Amino acid sequence: MLRNAMSQLLGTRRSREPQRPGDGGVQLPVPPALSASLGCDAVGVPAAYGFRLLSHLPRTGCVFADADRWWWIVPAGSDLELDWPAQVAYARGAYVPATRTRLIHAPDSRTPYTPPIPLFLMVCQVTGVTPSWAVADGPRAVPAG
Repeated sequence: MLRNAMSQLLGTRRSREPQRPGDGGVQLPVPPALSASLGCDAVGVPAAYGFRLLSHLPRTGCVFADADRWWWIVPAGSDLELDWPAQVAYARGAYVPATRTRLIHAPDSRTPYTPPIPLFLMVCQVTGVTPSWAVADGPRAVPAG
């Protein structure tokens, strides 16, 4: 519940987010045999980086592609406190602006997710961006006493 509330509060800070259904986009269809109990978001990277990311990530979930982007399925809320590079499109609920996407990689496990931290670090590396985490206001530690 707290994660949902934080996601709603922080939702206005991301301007690169694709629009919702009815605005020309589609929701990426996770294969029904896979367990998506954490919800699904999608991280879209330029297609030019797709093969490099796929070959260097230690574990990869579902990956969809269209002519412009490769879309990686990640657990819902994977944008919290991660400052994704400007070249990346983050799609909550896996609603993407593309209409002709296709599944190009299915995972070996029963989960559709690519771990977001390794994906984030690898995306930063291939785009030449120094990884940074969003800084929330206030202290990060619980005060003693």
